[in-house]
Amino acid sequence: MKRQLRTLATGIYFGEGPRWRNGRLWFSDFYAQRVCSVDLAGDLRTELELEGRPSGLGWMPDGSLLVVRMELRAVWRRWPDGWFEPHADLTGYSAHLCNDMVVDGAGRAYVGNFGFDLDAELRARGPESVIGDHPTTVLALVQPDGMVSDAAPGERFSFPNGMVITPDGSTLILGETLGGRLTAFDIGEDGTLSGRRDFAPTWPRVPDGICLDASGAIWIANPLAPECALIAPGGEVLEVIETQGLNCYACMLGGPEGKHLFMLVAETSDAEEAAKAPRGKVLVTEVSVGRAGWP
Repeated sequence: MKRQLRTLATGIYFGEGPRWRNGRLWFSDFYAQRVCSVDLAGDLRTELELEGRPSGLGWMPDGSLLVVRMELRAVWRRWPDGWFEPHADLTGYSAHLCNDMVVDGAGRAYVGNFGFDLDAELRARGPESVIGDHPTTVLALVQPDGMVSDAAPGERFSFPNGMVITPDGSTLILGETLGGRLTAFDIGEDGTLSGRRDFAPTWPRVPDGICLDASGAIWIANPLAPECALIAPGGEVLEVIETQGLNCYACMLGGPEGKHLFMLVAETSDAEEAAKAPRGKVLVTEVSVGRAGWP
């Protein structure tokens, strides 16, 4: 089925971390150093301006907004009254820039990181070489009080990126971008992850941002191609949506019934190139199955 896409927003440098909340899609615009939101009519707002790049977003039960600050390797918290302050220091659990995040219903946050200077290695060696040989890293777990630990002790990951949590709160599924796979874990009472197993291989696609639908399948944004793909447990590709010639870096289900699929697209993820001009977009289409779980 060919979906009808429309452009919801332009004037974006590089959009990441989309989250649907209170009738608006919130997302980070890396190189504009801001958090934005847009509604289904295309009303684009700046919600928060920063010094440095924001990435993953999520909300605590009290309505506080959590924001990953990439270069600081930290999570900051904007309280409901607008006060903005450090929430968690991730320097001990991040080898390079911090990145995507999912926040569960209790306010626990799982945060990934690059693990190395991705842009420099891509320029020097190209995607195939980097995918074949790269440093691995860990996933951080931030408790509601800001305490940080290794989310999955003893485990290493190939660029841990987008994450989802199932509606019952029992399972976290992680996109390992450079591993070309979705990886599942059991979530313990304290938030610690165990029972690592494959959810689905995705290669030759790789997962950047991801979102879960009510059937248990996962939409993945493919940063290597202009497409967003729906992947079933085990790896069957259920659907592919072409994203108007621009690579897809993040996706999120939202809208009134959770059936609007938002896709954040750009010409490139390279920091030097993407920061030159706001060529990114937010695309949207309607799909058959609505969102589920977190985010």
